[in-house]
Amino acid sequence: MCILHVTRHPSISRLIRSLLFRGKPTLARYTNHAEGVVYKKQLGTYFVRTPDGEIVCSISSRLRKELIYPIADRSSIGHHRVQKVDDIHMIDPVAIGDCVQFVVADDGPGMITEVLPRRNKLARTAAGVKQLEQIIAANVDQLVTVFAALLPAPHWNLLDRYLVTAEEAEIPPLIVMTKLDLVEPGTFDAVLDEYRALGYSVILTSTTTGQGIDDLRAALGGKTSVLIGKSGVGKTSLLNAIQPGLGLRVGEVSKALKKGKHTTTHVEMIGLENDGYIVDTPGMREFSTWNIDNGDLALYFREMQPFVGSCRFGLDCTHRTEPGCAILKAVGAGHISERRYHSYARMLE
Repeated sequence: MCILHVTRHPSISRLIRSLLFRGKPTLARYTNHAEGVVYKKQLGTYFVRTPDGEIVCSISSRLRKELIYPIADRSSIGHHRVQKVDDIHMIDPVAIGDCVQFVVADDGPGMITEVLPRRNKLARTAAGVKQLEQIIAANVDQLVTVFAALLPAPHWNLLDRYLVTAEEAEIPPLIVMTKLDLVEPGTFDAVLDEYRALGYSVILTSTTTGQGIDDLRAALGGKTSVLIGKSGVGKTSLLNAIQPGLGLRVGEVSKALKKGKHTTTHVEMIGLENDGYIVDTPGMREFSTWNIDNGDLALYFREMQPFVGSCRFGLDCTHRTEPGCAILKAVGAGHISERRYHSYARMLE
């Protein structure tokens, strides 16, 4: 069993330098085998925690063969400082939260040789022209979906995509709304009550007034949580409020575009004082579900599950225009909200 520890290694900077400036390692130099948890990755370097501390690793040539380098679209080139266009949007076989086996060189750095079986994984379809899987995190206890009351305005279809992904991965979701101080009380009660009625937990927060911060801190305690949301929704401010002293850099929302600017540029697992861990992810303006067949999509909408299989055309029904569709009847009768149904229909496109 792979257990996560938070011991700080005193010579982590020396290991980074030795990994970056030494020639390409060969497996023959690696002798000591160990296991650990990947808590951070950046620019092809993996940071692994073990019971004895931390170590910086590369990945073995066998794992590297699983990497995919799709051709980037023209618009993405300016956002990545890379030498080769086909290095953009690298799909990585090693994710944050992965329990890994690695070997350690006698003179310092390690090499990941195996990813151990995952309890679960949170994945999306990677941005780009090809249908490729991007694993955001693995072996997590909950997905914390963060969106703002204003600046930027809430994107309910995006929230539904997060929830569908959580349902498919069997990861309990938590809905968190930030910046409640910017809107009138009760502005979003009707919509949020729809989610509460479906059994989703909702926490309303404001880092300005302190509303909901204690509740969120308690919800994160003792769990490994993935924090996900668009740029500018206030994920970093939430973390700084939950645990003062983290000192994470906070970005601003563009007044012209009303979109956030990235302050988290890599994925990292952050240890909290309440025995919880947060996987902080860069803001995602787009989120496409991965490997969910259109025929199964309704199963991941909680309110639709009771009606699946009751249509005239049974499991072949797409719930769009077919006569005798039980889900369409449920929408008409008010058992399924029209807004949630429209989210479902958009995901089919």
